[in-house]
Amino acid sequence: MAFGRLERPSGAQPMSDINMTPLIDVMLVLLVIFIITAPLMVSAVKVDLPQAQGTQAVDAPKFIAITIDPAGQTYVNDAPMDKPALANALADAAKRNPNTEVRLRADSTVPYGRVVEVMGLAQKAGLSQIGFVAEPEASASP
Repeated sequence: MAFGRLERPSGAQPMSDINMTPLIDVMLVLLVIFIITAPLMVSAVKVDLPQAQGTQAVDAPKFIAITIDPAGQTYVNDAPMDKPALANALADAAKRNPNTEVRLRADSTVPYGRVVEVMGLAQKAGLSQIGFVAEPEASASP
């Protein structure tokens, strides 16, 4: 009888590699979620907030109202101004708050060039938020 060693079959060796497929799948899903949700975070929903006593404005941007009458005369907050005075008023508003909004009301008969001239003065002063004020169209009543 021979005394010998019995050979044992070697067991499974541990895997030293990381399986990257599940990691890549999770990352691609996250990427798709971010691509879909990113545009939704940029746009804000406009709501008409109720008024209440005791509330305070929190750094609300101020506005300056500019009106151009049919004759081409420019008014700032209902005060008539010529071109240099308008430029100074816009520059002062920009110095106080660069986020000041310009609300431009122009008569429908005012030439487009005059409106663009006022817009140019506002942008030169450093005011880039310009809003055009218009009346809503009258709907036909039944």
